[in-house]
Amino acid sequence: MQSLGFSHWTTILVLAGSVFSAGCRPSYEVDVVSAKQSGVAIKDMASELSPQDWPSWRGSQHDGVVRDAASIPGDGFQWPESAKVIWTSDVPGRGHSSPIVVGDAVYLATALDEEQQQRVLCFDRETGEVRFDKLIHQGNFPTDREVHKKATNANSTIASDGKRLYVTFFNSQSIFATALDMNGEEVWQTKVGMFVSRFGYAPSPILYQSLVIVSADNSGGGYIAALDTETGEVAWRIKRGDTDSYSSPTVANVGGRDQLLISGDGAVTSYDPATGELLWRTACISKATCGTVIAADERIFASGGFPDEETVCLTADGERVWSNETKIYEPSLLSQGGFLVAVSDDGIGFCWDAATGELHWKKRIGGNFSASPVAIGDVALVPNLDGDLHVFRIGERFEQIAKYRIGVDSYTSAAIHRGDLLLRVGGENLAKRLERLVCVQLIGDNVGQPVLIE
Repeated sequence: MQSLGFSHWTTILVLAGSVFSAGCRPSYEVDVVSAKQSGVAIKDMASELSPQDWPSWRGSQHDGVVRDAASIPGDGFQWPESAKVIWTSDVPGRGHSSPIVVGDAVYLATALDEEQQQRVLCFDRETGEVRFDKLIHQGNFPTDREVHKKATNANSTIASDGKRLYVTFFNSQSIFATALDMNGEEVWQTKVGMFVSRFGYAPSPILYQSLVIVSADNSGGGYIAALDTETGEVAWRIKRGDTDSYSSPTVANVGGRDQLLISGDGAVTSYDPATGELLWRTACISKATCGTVIAADERIFASGGFPDEETVCLTADGERVWSNETKIYEPSLLSQGGFLVAVSDDGIGFCWDAATGELHWKKRIGGNFSASPVAIGDVALVPNLDGDLHVFRIGERFEQIAKYRIGVDSYTSAAIHRGDLLLRVGGENLAKRLERLVCVQLIGDNVGQPVLIE
């Protein structure tokens, strides 16, 4: 999830209040559109991405696992005591949109609250130089009451198919999806639907064949919609519940079929990504969740949330395999090498056997976390809210490998590209918080300055 940055007690109190005041909040009727009704043809698009690209939230498969061989260290690699900063670039405004990398460019979304501007930025991958700064929305921001003080007006991570960029923003009491070409020129913009906000909007768009899929669980009337990537036309839109929830969807091939998976509204739910047709729904987890569902080895994993606390493993058909009473709220889970790894909001790390749920270790890592971990081979990397990047081994025993100082805080998740880490961090200039995009060399010749972004 693009972090909302809640403290636990604030979350509990405010969400509890939302339950009691739900009857006083506005609602609307979701405009349901079937795939048959829309007539939008869905095409199996040839990918224009390379294996090195990190094109969306948590990478190409939305699970945080690095699959580019050039980014995975070989046998005998020793993580350095310090790592090399390649470049840093100032990011105007504020956002929890994580960076994506496509080709020789890095993209992220940001919001300038005083100017009420929501923008998309492009940086040169090698130098950090700004290539373009595109204004998407001017004015009509939600009120301070509609966005949590630790959240932002640019939470969603951009998605790209190599031909266009797709970005979602909450503006004018609605969710808008906008497509840009790779040079920042607008191709189309679509109002996906109305949105009643409690803490702001968090989910990131994902791509499936010729569709961009947008979720918007909210108390006014939740929905998921699929838009044609070339035109922005609605291919289908389905209705969900009336719960304020914040998880991004994912598409995974499990059980011999593509499944659109999302947690929240008291369940993990599976849909046909081509049509929005319900495949199955398993009551579990909680009403409000933040993390993205992941799939590995024909199993589906999810955790959350409020008010209930559960981590669950399901079959490809939604049947329970195992579960426990652990809550991982903001960060998403990570599965690698037969292990399921998690870092809780309050800094507790967990590692379970993915097949059985047996707990291998539970360890206080340090600090509080909003970002989701990524895996490079058998190593996990995750930044905390103090600006420390923690690096530890994925395995039966906890092994702390390294700890790097990367900023004064870090809410977003990392992108990994050709052995380098791209991360949005908080810094300070004359005691004023600002944001920077930092490129850190993790794999290769690590002789250089320490990771310390002030």
